[in-house]
Amino acid sequence: MGRRILVTGLGTFWGGRVAQALEQDPTVDIIVGLDTKPPSVELERTEFVRVDENYSILARIVRATQVDTIVHTFLVVNSDQMRARAMHEINVIGTMNLFAAASAAGSTVRHVVVKSSSLVYGSAVGDPTWFREDTPRTKPPRNRVERSLIDVEGYVHDFAEDNPHVNVSLLRFSNVLGSDIVTPISQLLQQPVVPYILGYDPRLQFVHEIDVVRSLAYVLDHEVAGIYNVAGDGLLPWSEVAAICAKRRVPMLPVGTSLATLPLKVLGGADFNPETIDLLKYGRGIDNRRLVRTGFRYQYTSAGTVAAFAEAMRLRRTIGDHEPGYRYESDVEQFFRHSPAVVRDQH
Repeated sequence: MGRRILVTGLGTFWGGRVAQALEQDPTVDIIVGLDTKPPSVELERTEFVRVDENYSILARIVRATQVDTIVHTFLVVNSDQMRARAMHEINVIGTMNLFAAASAAGSTVRHVVVKSSSLVYGSAVGDPTWFREDTPRTKPPRNRVERSLIDVEGYVHDFAEDNPHVNVSLLRFSNVLGSDIVTPISQLLQQPVVPYILGYDPRLQFVHEIDVVRSLAYVLDHEVAGIYNVAGDGLLPWSEVAAICAKRRVPMLPVGTSLATLPLKVLGGADFNPETIDLLKYGRGIDNRRLVRTGFRYQYTSAGTVAAFAEAMRLRRTIGDHEPGYRYESDVEQFFRHSPAVVRDQH
């Protein structure tokens, strides 16, 4: 019997892409995707189940589907996405409910993969050039998204200790860029001019959206347990990132958030949250060698990721975005999955 996998956050960018990758794997029999909203990408084999924000029904779903693997992508890593209470419900309470379901009596779960972020290391003056997986933060967390992610990782650690029979993989991703993903950094780089904080030129690290999905699939396929940083090789000064993207830079004063974000509101309302302000002051680098030592190979370096993003922006300006948007319709999905009128692949 093939693997039976549950994906949280199916309606998010990452949940949808992970499910698409799993659908191409012939060793996966069942894919169940949970979210508060329908998927935003077209899926053929994945069953969508609508849940509340804290995943209170998760234990029933795990018992009913007998899944052996959970991929937890439903973590908020941008403090501007929602209010603090909603973020706590999703990140902290949702993760608590996930591990309660995975550790319940009779649970069939044997592998849990959690998609986290290098935000857990923070960005502060005096930080090391490279954070290893066991390097502690140099300063206490200063914003709500970092605090919630640290809480989540605490639950991951406790679950792994209490359930040694379960493979637990936690991946901390660097700043993601790609042709499709929208992040605070990608929004800044798509402005007519790119802001920088006066007196600072931080060194940043990037990972391509393709390598994000590839690394998640890799730890699933190879049952790699432990904590791993995921980032392309190398660090780039923010000035060089702007140059690769052919953007002129404009200075902003290193003062309070409201004054610092004013130019961006004039330029188009890009996301400029507290964690991004810290990043554009102090930067961050994470040591990616631990995952490489297990056999994983990146397709993109940090510089290659920025160059690929710049090329995608150029092409979008030149030819536009002609892909029609996907909209989930339950009756249409049921037709394609179950109707005898649909001709199935016989291979």
